[in-house]
Amino acid sequence: MTTTNASTATAPLRIAIAGASGRMGRMLIEAVLNSGDCALAGALDVPGSPALGQDAAAFLGRPAGVAIVSDLREGLANAQVLIDFTRPEGTMAHLQACRELGVKLVIGTTGFSEEQKAQIDEAAQEISIVMAPNMSVGVNVVMRLLDMAARALSQGYDIEIIEAHHRHKVDAPSGTALKMGEVVAAALGRDLKECAVYGREGVTGERDPSTIGFATVRGGDIIGDHTVLFAGTGERIEISHKSSSRAGYAQGSLRASRFLADKPQGLFGMEAVLGLA
Repeated sequence: MTTTNASTATAPLRIAIAGASGRMGRMLIEAVLNSGDCALAGALDVPGSPALGQDAAAFLGRPAGVAIVSDLREGLANAQVLIDFTRPEGTMAHLQACRELGVKLVIGTTGFSEEQKAQIDEAAQEISIVMAPNMSVGVNVVMRLLDMAARALSQGYDIEIIEAHHRHKVDAPSGTALKMGEVVAAALGRDLKECAVYGREGVTGERDPSTIGFATVRGGDIIGDHTVLFAGTGERIEISHKSSSRAGYAQGSLRASRFLADKPQGLFGMEAVLGLA
């Protein structure tokens, strides 16, 4: 008689989602449920949300058995990782709860102050965190391309960054646009805080070649478009990324969650997740 030894299946990574009833929250929930190696362990929303008490996957027509709650300890009780695409004030509250409970954190929120960034860095001494202004794999590959382009086009090219998002976005320029500016500035040996120009109006005078310009568009339901323009004499180079769905952000967030699975502490960017560091 032949005896077959059943292999031990790896337990799914238990993930909680903040902002569970929002557009990004729902995309994340769907991505977790459709993955083969992750499980939905919690769903959080703000107090007073009409979604509280509902099944987190009710919008999909297939219950997940996880109710949306506002109590952080309840929502994180069974989670190993929290994915957060909310707002800075919400993320900071979630950060404190994760720190106390030992839950790892993937932060896609943008618009943090320098003080808040310092608090995140401090928390990363106790828990592991991936923080990036954009979780899209494609966007983070573009960041590497921008570094290469800026080094090669360091002389004789004016640099402008143009971004467009939906009417509901509350910060400008986008965190992704600012990160692109930081990457380009660093490659050129500049400090973005000193060379960025965020608006032009009236008689501005001739363009200072050492500056990096930003232009912001807000309207409709644009998911997220970013273009970095290197304008030279007789030619221009454009490096663009355009999102047609939030699905790319969700898949990148799952990759970040998997990356954190064996990391006890530390602050990481998507370049580390993707092996680009």
